[in-house]
Amino acid sequence: MFIKKNLNFLLADDHTIVRKGMSLLIEELIENPIIYNSSTIFETLSILEKNKVDVLILDINFPEGTTISFIPEIKIIYPNVKILIFSALEEDIYALRYINAGANGFLNKLSTEQEMKSALSEFLLKGKYITKNIKDKILDKYMYKKMLNPLDQLSDRENEIARLLVKGHSNFEICLMKRIQPTTVSTYKKRIFEKLNIDNLVSLIEILNSYDDDIN
Repeated sequence: MFIKKNLNFLLADDHTIVRKGMSLLIEELIENPIIYNSSTIFETLSILEKNKVDVLILDINFPEGTTISFIPEIKIIYPNVKILIFSALEEDIYALRYINAGANGFLNKLSTEQEMKSALSEFLLKGKYITKNIKDKILDKYMYKKMLNPLDQLSDRENEIARLLVKGHSNFEICLMKRIQPTTVSTYKKRIFEKLNIDNLVSLIEILNSYDDDIN
């Protein structure tokens, strides 16, 4: 059954087949949708600037980098745009980070077709979508002050530095790679250890192996 709304979509993903598959799902659910496509972050921002977009279905990773830093900017400039993150990355690690950044929902690319249809229908009708798993984690966090993922405490830059440290790069190598001062690397390292309540690299490796798919 069609959802009878006049909606404009922007599918932002660097894989054509993903955009085509999502387009087919949308066309099954929406009557006469307008669907824009983008394969880069720059192209995504350009289309948002030039066209009315109601729903942005956005991947996490692009050749230019991740999209998390762009979401607050998009929500400030286009507050009415609903953003659904559509990614194959681990929901437990990334969903809350993106929702906290301003996204309205998170859907995993590994979901079944029926799960995707149900999720997309709920998102279009309610303007938000998260799985029961994430709802339970949010409830745990606020009712029991339970830490969902220790890496969520880290800023994007701190996450970057932590991953480089775990991969064996020295402070000097990191300062060259990121074009920052050696003292700045040391400061980031100190902050990472303090936030994670650890005092050595072995403990950092254990945490990232447990909570970060990009390391495994």
